[in-house]
Amino acid sequence: MPGVGIGVMIFNEEGKVLLILRNDNAKKADSDMRLEETWTFPSGKVKFGETINDAAVRKVKEEVNLDIKNPKIISISDDINSFAHFVTFGLVVKDYKGKISLGNSEEHVDYKFFDINKLPKNLCMPSRNIVNNYKNNIIYKGDDHNE
Repeated sequence: MPGVGIGVMIFNEEGKVLLILRNDNAKKADSDMRLEETWTFPSGKVKFGETINDAAVRKVKEEVNLDIKNPKIISISDDINSFAHFVTFGLVVKDYKGKISLGNSEEHVDYKFFDINKLPKNLCMPSRNIVNNYKNNIIYKGDDHNE
């Protein structure tokens, strides 16, 4: 059965997007899809009884210590690889407060804001699908998702 996940594309005042780098150790990277050593948007699983927007607010706070407002769903994709299948909701945020911190977790090892047209080659599949959907103004894309 597929899981439900979210990825949050956070734009700063310069129009760049926040990405966080997962640990290269699979256990520490803590990803069902085995996304170690890839850049990703703040992301995670939606908990039972939690709305998509509430999951976005929670995961951004947990992963980068930012308080976001008004997340907007802009993308839905089937993210499938040989390890897992997630239906991923991509959200966009331009309104946030706080200072970025990765906290004590070993899941992520770095963060950086990138130009949306100059993203790293090792961008994880779910985040890449969110960006492609956003740039092409596509809400749902169900094919060409396998890696």
